[in-house]
Order: sequence, then C-alpha cells, then structure tokens
Amino acid sequence: MNRYRIAAIGGDGIGPEVIEAGLEVLDALAARSGTFRLEVERFDWGSARYRREGALMPEGGLERLKSFDAIYFGAVGAPDIPDHITLWGLRLPICQGLDQYANVRPARLLPGVKSPLAGVGPEDLDWVIVRENSEGEYAGQGGRTHRGYPEEVATEVAIFTRRGVERIMRFAFSLARSRPRKHLTVVTKSNAQRHGMVLWDEVAAEVARDFPDVSWDKELVDAMTARMVRRPASIDVVVATNLHADILSDLAAALAGSLGIAPTANLDPERRFPSMFEPIHGSAFDITGKGIANPVGSFWSAAMMLDHLGEKEAARRLMGAIESALAAGVLTPDLGGKATTGDVTRAVIDALGGRNAPGGA
Repeated sequence: MNRYRIAAIGGDGIGPEVIEAGLEVLDALAARSGTFRLEVERFDWGSARYRREGALMPEGGLERLKSFDAIYFGAVGAPDIPDHITLWGLRLPICQGLDQYANVRPARLLPGVKSPLAGVGPEDLDWVIVRENSEGEYAGQGGRTHRGYPEEVATEVAIFTRRGVERIMRFAFSLARSRPRKHLTVVTKSNAQRHGMVLWDEVAAEVARDFPDVSWDKELVDAMTARMVRRPASIDVVVATNLHADILSDLAAALAGSLGIAPTANLDPERRFPSMFEPIHGSAFDITGKGIANPVGSFWSAAMMLDHLGEKEAARRLMGAIESALAAGVLTPDLGGKATTGDVTRAVIDALGGRNAPGGA
C-alpha cells in the first residue's frame, strides 16, 4: 500500500469547510480502494493566526512543508486584513518558495451543470489554463515613495526571465501534446507591453519548434476574453502570464458554471518540492459557516493531487463520483440547487461505491 504525507491548510473563510469535506471524501476513497493511505497533518495557518501572533505562518514554515508529498490548501483572505497581507503572508510564499511555477486550472462543463453561455455543451468547453506562477506581474518587485504627498509614486514591476518563460512554455506545449486536440493558445499583450511580452512571444515561437505535432496560435488577452465567450470550442490549452491567467481562469470557471467547482494545481513539475492543490473560489466570507459552500472545487483539486501522486485510478474514480453526484442533481446554491456542503460530500462518497468499484459517469 502506498502512503503519502499530506499537509492540510484550511486557511480562511470557507477554506476549512471544503478542505475537511475533501479529506472526508479522500478517507472514504482510500478505504474503499485499499491501494493507498494518506497521513494528514493539519496546520492552523491563516488570518486567525495572524491576529494572534502577527504572521499567517510561522518562521520555518516552508521547511516544514518540504517533508510532505503534497499540500492541500483551502483559501486565504479576511475582510478585516488587507488582501496583500494575507496573500503575501501565506499562499504566494508557498508557491514561490517551493518553486511551484506551473499553475494548472482545468475548466470543463461537468454533468448536471449548465453554462451561462447559450447552446454550449461539454464538447465545446473543455479547457486547461496554464498560469506562469513564479514571476511576471506577481514577482513582488516595486515600491512606494513620498507616501501621503501629492507626488507619491507607486511602482509594480513585472519580471519576465527567459528561463521562467521557457519552462512554462515547455510545460504548456507538453500538456497540449498529451491531449487529443494537441492545440495551444499563447496569450499575450505584446502590442502594448513591448518588452516582457515581446520576450514572451519570442520564446513561445522558439519552443514551438520543438513541438511540431502541437498546433498553436497567439491571442491578445483582451481578445481572448471575447473568444472564450463567443468561440469556446476553438480553445484547448491556454498559457498566460501570472496576472492574465489569474483573470482568464476565473472567467473560465464562471463560464463552466461556477467558481465553486474549479480546481487548481500549483506544480513543481520537476518534483523537487511538494506541489499544492486548492480550489480557486477564495475565502467567501459571505457564506462562511452557512454550510452551503460548494466542495466540488476541493474534490476536483483532490483528484488532481491523487493524479500527481501517481494514484491515477483513484483520481479517475473520484472524478467519476463527482460527476455522478452532480448528474443526479445534488447541487449547491451557486449552481442553482439547494444542497448543502454535507449533502454533496455524502453524495460523492455514496457514488464511490464499494471496494474497488468502478468510477461512475
């Protein structure tokens, strides 16, 4: 039996709710498959810890995480703490400190879920958005001078390195090669951003020569938003910068039905450090504690975690159970239903079936 050490960080808002639901599902899946076991250690890192101790995670936190096989993360952010403090106090230090440079966000229309786009079916909306996750607009470079004066200046410098751009392009082309359509769209803004984004374009063209079996095209980020709405079937895999993909992936999730179902994998493809898996919906304090948070994003993220760990059959089985529950109409309010977090969790566990049962729809 394979054993994996998992660091569970519920974080803020609905994060602990959906992570605990995910762990419940993973426990049931492990028991019924009999092929793997998860040894979970929970960490109380987040805004509550910041209020108590002045830091979202303790000194040496990254070193502690390095001993785990994967990280299962909920959300970070609180209404009474500025967002830049919470983001730079927890999630970004983990992603950057563990060099999780490939952020992978699939978006597809799941059974039982309707897209707000008229006439769009599962065959039209099946995308993977690859986000450069280590530099770009979120590199943290810049500063402020003359604070409080009329002459105050604030700079936010986007950093693009040839190494950083090339490795995310190779990852994206490789991912596109693994999918049936073998098509990649490179998103840019090189008409207005004439330095970093021109490097982005040039490196994409260079890397493309090593992938002759992958077709590719290029789209400006503003035009890409329109294409996602008007021509969804033209899209397969997308690669974009840290900021651009952050925005596009939220749009993708909304077009696929709800941010509540969308997963994320923050990957170190070279596997030097543990990768981190999380739903993209954020802390959602407006529904915290109401028991109606959609756990599907955390379940799908858990399936991506299992796949990354090499438990591909278990990952397939979990996705099948998720799809079966949704197809049966067990939907939380964000999807137009009345189910609770617990209802969806129980429906997915029931759909997992008995020991070594098939995965479902």
